[in-house]
Amino acid sequence: MLSNQILQNTIDGLKGITRRDISVIEREGKVASSTEQEMISRQIDGIDYFMASQAESQVIQGYQYFKVFDNGVTEYIVLIKGEDEEAYRIGKITSFQIQSLLIAYKERYDKDNFIKNLLLDNLLLIDIYSRAKKLHVENNVRRIVYLIESENHTESNVVEIVRNLFPAKLKDFVTAVDEKNVILVKELRDRDEREDIEKTAHMICDTLNTEAMSNVCVAIGTPVTDLKNVSASYKEAKMAMEVGKIFESEKNVMNYEQLGIGRLIYQLPVQLCKMFIDEVLGEIGTSHFDEETLTTVNKFFENNLNVSETSRQLYIHRNTLVYRLDKLQRATKLDLRNFDDAITFKITLMVSKYMNYKENFLY
Repeated sequence: MLSNQILQNTIDGLKGITRRDISVIEREGKVASSTEQEMISRQIDGIDYFMASQAESQVIQGYQYFKVFDNGVTEYIVLIKGEDEEAYRIGKITSFQIQSLLIAYKERYDKDNFIKNLLLDNLLLIDIYSRAKKLHVENNVRRIVYLIESENHTESNVVEIVRNLFPAKLKDFVTAVDEKNVILVKELRDRDEREDIEKTAHMICDTLNTEAMSNVCVAIGTPVTDLKNVSASYKEAKMAMEVGKIFESEKNVMNYEQLGIGRLIYQLPVQLCKMFIDEVLGEIGTSHFDEETLTTVNKFFENNLNVSETSRQLYIHRNTLVYRLDKLQRATKLDLRNFDDAITFKITLMVSKYMNYKENFLY
């Protein structure tokens, strides 16, 4: 059933063209919307007789009534004042318009359900292809899943903005899986490469941050060419979102294909991670390091273990940086100026982040 607001917008537009007052009545006889304010919510008598008749339209006490069908069942009744030919023509146009809206919204709802079930692996393989054919959804098309997470829980607003960004309803699908997450299943062009895919993600972020006033993160799966694999792209996008939150929280776009070593660590058992940290750091743990040390180390890694560039960017003397690195070496037995030791410590920090995330998630 259409919302009363949609019905009201439709008949207001038709009145602007025809200059005739129009009312839409629910099958129980209550006026759902009307261009005459006093008619709204009024109960219309005599509707039962018209509903029971075989006629699709009828004149009753100076008004013309028209049935609007949904799958052969009367869903609404259009009411036009007047018995002339013009009133009849306006009534037929209005009932046809509302019936077309019913079909369009039902098809969109069916497609939303299909895409949701496809993403959540709730369909058998044979059902995927049969339902796709009925809904005119092409199979062998290159697609990718974008997972959009919004912090302020305005999912319906986000959905509408994203739908307006990608209005090609026969090619791109936008749906919400919960109050925070919106999914875009986007058809790709043959020439679209990784840069184009990520450019789209950044465009979504920028638009939502501006229009929805929402802090948004976008995760990207990998391209697929078969409908049955769309759920795999969705799972990859979910993993990208999780891994990005752990290891690259400063980013708002995460691509599954660029997660690097973070993806490997994310799939390790927690017990194995604890064993690794104990082996590298012994009893001191990563909590032993203060913020200054961690900032220094991260900047050192960013500059590819370049002492001069790191000290310049930290606005400290080179000897000060060397002192900090020596202090860390005494505590951990790891010299970060040595590539192998630097890799070991980098992984240790990442594993520690992962363990902290797991502990917070579980408790």
